[in-house]
Amino acid sequence: MDRLSILLTLMTGAVITGVLVILFFSMGWYGWTPIAIGAGAGILLSWPAGYLISRRIKRTDPQWDEKRVERVPTTIPKPDAPEV
Repeated sequence: MDRLSILLTLMTGAVITGVLVILFFSMGWYGWTPIAIGAGAGILLSWPAGYLISRRIKRTDPQWDEKRVERVPTTIPKPDAPEV
């Protein structure tokens, strides 16, 4: 996991939750149930979406070396280490 995907997880979770809650409310479904479903879906889908967006950003960046990701010894980044 890289630091960019950690930051993107927070943003994608808010977007997914907001989109679902607005969609439910616009369809006339009001109450705590649509909010709970939207929040649950946002929590469950935010990490995979953030990870995929991070990979795509890095894959399309001409200055980024995608092969470096395979040579990383651990999945938890060190705070003082460069971006993986």
